[in-house]
Amino acid sequence: MSDSKKPASKVSIYPVTAAIWRNEGPKGAFYSATFERSYKKDGKYQSSDSFGGSDLLILAKVADMAHTEMEKLRANDKQAQ
Repeated sequence: MSDSKKPASKVSIYPVTAAIWRNEGPKGAFYSATFERSYKKDGKYQSSDSFGGSDLLILAKVADMAHTEMEKLRANDKQAQ
């Protein structure tokens, strides 16, 4: 994830988070998502972009939530026009 810009939105079910990014293209704005898994190691929180078997159902649910959030953001963009 880029430190220079913030995500348009985030959705999460611990330990999986999706960051939703607004991008500009030749045809206008579009959205994409990145996913990460949080975990604690030596008392400090870390993150990873790899997922174990026990994370996959949560990842699927967070992906569904991210899709819904993107649809809301697209609708808001259309209303603002």
